[in-house]
Amino acid sequence: MKILTLAWRQLRRDVAAGDVRILFAALVLAVLAVTSVGFITDRAERALAIEANRLLGGDAVVRADEPVGGAIQRALAAPGLRHTETRELNTMIRVAGAGAERLQLGDLRALGEGYPLRGSFRITTAAKPAEHDATGIPAPGTAWMSRAGADRLGARLGDTLLVGESSLRLVALVTQEPDAALNYFDVAPKVFLNLQDLPATGLVQEGSRLRYRVVVAGEATAVESFVRQVRPALGRGQRLETVQDARPEIRSALDRAGRFLGLAALVSVILAAVAVAMAARRHSERHLSGSAVMRCLGASQRTLVGVHVGELLLLALMACTVGVVLAFGLQWAVGQWLAQALRLSIPAAGWLPAVQGYGVGLVVVLAFGAPPVLALRRVPALRVLRRDLDAVEPSAWAVGVLAFAGLAGLLWWKAGSPTLALAMLGGIAGTLAVLALLAWVMVVAVRRLRTRLRGSLRYGLANVSRRAGASVAQVSALGLGLMALLLLTFVRTDLLDRWQLSLQANAPNRFIVNVQDDQIAPVRAFVAQQGLAPPTLYPMIRARLVAHNGQAVTGADYAAQGDRAQRMAEREFNLSVADGLRDDNTVTAGTFWNARRPGNAEASVEEKFAQTLGWKLGDRIAFDIAGQPFEATITSLRRVDWESFRPNFFVIVSPGALDGYPASHITAVHVPAQADRFTADLVRAFPNLTVIDVDAVLNQVRSTADQVSTVVEVVFYFSLAAGLLVLMAAVSASQDERLLEGGVMRVLGGSRRQLRLAQASEFAAIGLLAGLVAAIAASVLSGVVATRVFDLPWQADWGMAAVGGGVGVVAALLAGLFATRRVLDAPPSVTLRELDG
Repeated sequence: MKILTLAWRQLRRDVAAGDVRILFAALVLAVLAVTSVGFITDRAERALAIEANRLLGGDAVVRADEPVGGAIQRALAAPGLRHTETRELNTMIRVAGAGAERLQLGDLRALGEGYPLRGSFRITTAAKPAEHDATGIPAPGTAWMSRAGADRLGARLGDTLLVGESSLRLVALVTQEPDAALNYFDVAPKVFLNLQDLPATGLVQEGSRLRYRVVVAGEATAVESFVRQVRPALGRGQRLETVQDARPEIRSALDRAGRFLGLAALVSVILAAVAVAMAARRHSERHLSGSAVMRCLGASQRTLVGVHVGELLLLALMACTVGVVLAFGLQWAVGQWLAQALRLSIPAAGWLPAVQGYGVGLVVVLAFGAPPVLALRRVPALRVLRRDLDAVEPSAWAVGVLAFAGLAGLLWWKAGSPTLALAMLGGIAGTLAVLALLAWVMVVAVRRLRTRLRGSLRYGLANVSRRAGASVAQVSALGLGLMALLLLTFVRTDLLDRWQLSLQANAPNRFIVNVQDDQIAPVRAFVAQQGLAPPTLYPMIRARLVAHNGQAVTGADYAAQGDRAQRMAEREFNLSVADGLRDDNTVTAGTFWNARRPGNAEASVEEKFAQTLGWKLGDRIAFDIAGQPFEATITSLRRVDWESFRPNFFVIVSPGALDGYPASHITAVHVPAQADRFTADLVRAFPNLTVIDVDAVLNQVRSTADQVSTVVEVVFYFSLAAGLLVLMAAVSASQDERLLEGGVMRVLGGSRRQLRLAQASEFAAIGLLAGLVAAIAASVLSGVVATRVFDLPWQADWGMAAVGGGVGVVAALLAGLFATRRVLDAPPSVTLRELDG
């Protein structure tokens, strides 16, 4: 308590004297940056998750082959939850209109009141031919039909649909449904009716293959609790779906956004470490003389450590509190703007970012502020008489290891991805090493060069070589901060460019399925006649997994690996054959056969699919294809760009391996909006074909990507602004010596212009070196992060790197001149008295 009291008194004295204002400001800005990004990231991620749940029609869906009850039914009664039900079954749909009666197997969906709980149907009606959001569900006695299904059956608004024993009037065509993005290869015509009309159809009988869906929505915490309760209570024939079961195109946009927001938080941590390290160095230098006096008066090393570290911790707690309060207010304002920009409800801020803010502030202080402060315990008593003596610093190696270990722990905690954390750690270590080495080379070069210079330029560069250690530290700190900001800029640019390219307007929007061998040429000719690009057709063989490495398997064998693995193993596989790979498929492990025709059947599997099912290179997988066995060995794994919206397959086999097995073909084309008769004309010419309209899915993906892009932009600019403030604190934290020298020069008659030119030349040299190294390091590291973490193609943009380096020079120059403006504004006597007292 005595040492803590001394620490509190010293803190009060330092606050009153203004000695800790730089360190306090650096800590506040560091915590503000980290906590604000954390708050905004947390709220944005939850908002995007809720908005993405419109792809389900709710926040979670329970599917079952019989009415749900028991624990699931009890969980539905939890406060904060809403729920509705739907029924689904396959039945024959008959259309009775002006023409002859048409008949086809369709997908009947009976909707309960309130469905969907998230999102909405997009429909067209006779009264409103333009697409618009539906305000409810079909009224009793009426029905809606999917636009693709109406095209197949030739149905028109006003026709009568005969469903079982009921006659329903077709009043709307559905152009987009809430769960279309979960499985747009559900190709049967869909008919939507009111749940009240289902009993009258006479289709619900003993033995009917009725599928039950319970859709849930509500507050985020209530839904999370519901999912936790229901998942272990699922029985046979029941499964729980969330947005994670959406198509890969949807998941990739959300996953990349989450990783970018994590990267923004990492950048905030790095900038915090830079600022606090520089400010703590200045703080320790200002206490050298006071510590020497305490040593003369008999203070022990333990007392010195307790007082100074205790002061740091008290200061950190105060700064963390101020930073968290400011961050909470700032994120509230940003959240309000984001809610209006995205037109969606932004959940309230959680408490975890505030805890993280305190954690980051305290860890950064201990890792980067404690080492220079701990050096005060070794201050020699002779420091009282000899002002030129420095403290006996601890081993630079030990200090570096401690600081790097602290940063490594913070990065690992905030990254959420081992690959991202390792990439950042490696990039930081490499950048610091190069910066320190080049800074030392610059110091040596300036020492030899300055004798040939004259005037303010000579004085400014002399400052660089005179304070070699401080110059190396400044170049390293400034370069590391610029590297972090440039990295964030490069990755953000790659990310947004990738979304814009992958969701371009001419992406394929019609999948043509079930093309037979003798129809390949006629279908190509038909598409060409419509003025569209000639399509590429891919063989597709339906198969079911029966064995893995010689052991018979079913979906139940994969239950231990999760619901997703079990569903994948139970579903029918679409196998295909390829001689080579397109640009949207990349081999990540093993060897692809390319033009080689293997003697035995080989398979190439999408890497995440293989990971889910536990498949590895060399494994043998066996399938049943229409009663015929087929086995292949996995020889390669592929990364698939699902956002290309071209036909892609989880499993591809080598040429010739599937010869003789029943196959059809699939292709994808882009049909302009004005070619509204394309689907109907194609089906009329080839009645066996199935045309899948994925315009609705593309619209949902574009909408999700646009919202994600907006969040990324907001977080990026906020991190950039917070980072620049932190860099200002880092640059201004080491200006005492310059202020002292400037005061001396003013006393000796130096003009304001001479001082400004000298300072400008010094900061320009430091900024140029830091900016160039930071730009190169950020370019290289962005390539690693883009390819390894974000799964993005990458090409070095040295033009942007050059611009980044130039921006670094300007930033260092402006920040340095701003930080040292006092030397020109304050009287020299005041400056000298403050700094030398």
